[in-house]
Amino acid sequence: MYQNPYQQYKEQSFATMTQGEMLICLYDESIKHLTKAKIYGTNKEYEKFSEEIDRVKEIITFLDHVLDRKIEISMSLTKLYDYFNYELSRISAGRKVELIDELIPLITELRDTWKQADKLSRTQGA
Repeated sequence: MYQNPYQQYKEQSFATMTQGEMLICLYDESIKHLTKAKIYGTNKEYEKFSEEIDRVKEIITFLDHVLDRKIEISMSLTKLYDYFNYELSRISAGRKVELIDELIPLITELRDTWKQADKLSRTQGA
């Protein structure tokens, strides 16, 4: 069966990612979906807007569920993810597109922190 070369590349890339790279990818996906939601909300395409917000909720919920609760920082991350989901619910319920601009920088900052941690762990592991 023929498979799109780009799709093959994506699948192979995903299969060879480290846990840190996968985590960063999930944050990137969240940012991408929030950006798309903002566009859809601005254009009053509310069905697509809701789909994008729901996708971000799924990602944030997944990130919360995979936390290792034995690690101290997990409680802080859980609180942060709860806040993100609360804000996403507010955005969705009120179609408050302007709140997306407040959430994206928070997720971006968290992603950048994980990027630095991943880079540091690689250099220390080498």
